[in-house]
Amino acid sequence: MILSGGCSKAYYGAMEKVGIHKRDILVDRVENARDAQSEAQHQFKSALDQFGAVINIENSDLKQAYEKLKTEYEDSREAAEKVSDRIEKVEDVAAALFKEWSDELKLYKSAELRRSSQRKLKETRSRYRRMLASMHRAEKSMEPVLRSFQDNVLFLKHNLNAQAIGSLRTEFSTLKGEIDGLIKRMNESIQTSNQFIAEIKP
Repeated sequence: MILSGGCSKAYYGAMEKVGIHKRDILVDRVENARDAQSEAQHQFKSALDQFGAVINIENSDLKQAYEKLKTEYEDSREAAEKVSDRIEKVEDVAAALFKEWSDELKLYKSAELRRSSQRKLKETRSRYRRMLASMHRAEKSMEPVLRSFQDNVLFLKHNLNAQAIGSLRTEFSTLKGEIDGLIKRMNESIQTSNQFIAEIKP
C-alpha cells in the first residue's frame, strides 16, 4: 500500500537529507517491481505444474491434491498483489520526481540549459510511460489467470471425484495458454524495466 501524498512528501524529503534522491528511489522501486514480476512468474509456473500433477492423480489422493492446489492459488494471488503494490510505489515516486523536475525548470537562468533539461525530462517521461504501460499489461494478464485458477480450485473442492478431475483436464490447456501468455508479457515488462533502469541511472 502506498503512502498518502503528505506522508510520501515527508518521506522523500527525509531521504533527500541523507543523500538519497527521488531518482535513486525510482530506480530501486522499478527494480523491486521487476523482481516481484519475476517471482510471480515462478509462482504461476509452479501453480501450473501442480495443476498438471492433479489431473493425473488417483481418486484416493483428491483431498490432498485439492489442498496443494488451493495453496498454489493463494500463493499466486499473493504474488500478484505484491506486483500491484510494487507498481503503485513506482508510480508514486515517479509522479513526485517529474513534478519536482518540471518545477525546477523555472529556476534556470540559462535558456539553453533549461531547454536541454526540458528535453531530457520529456525523453525520461516518455521512456517511463512505455515501461509503466508494459508493467500494467503484465499486471492485467494475471487477473484472468487467477479467476480461472480459483474456479478450478472451487470446482475441485465441491466435487472431490473422478468426474471433477475429468473436467479439470479439459480446463488445463486453456489455463496453460493463459499462463504462457502471462509469462510472455512478464518477460516483456522485465526487459523494458531493465532498459529503463540502464537509461535513468547516472
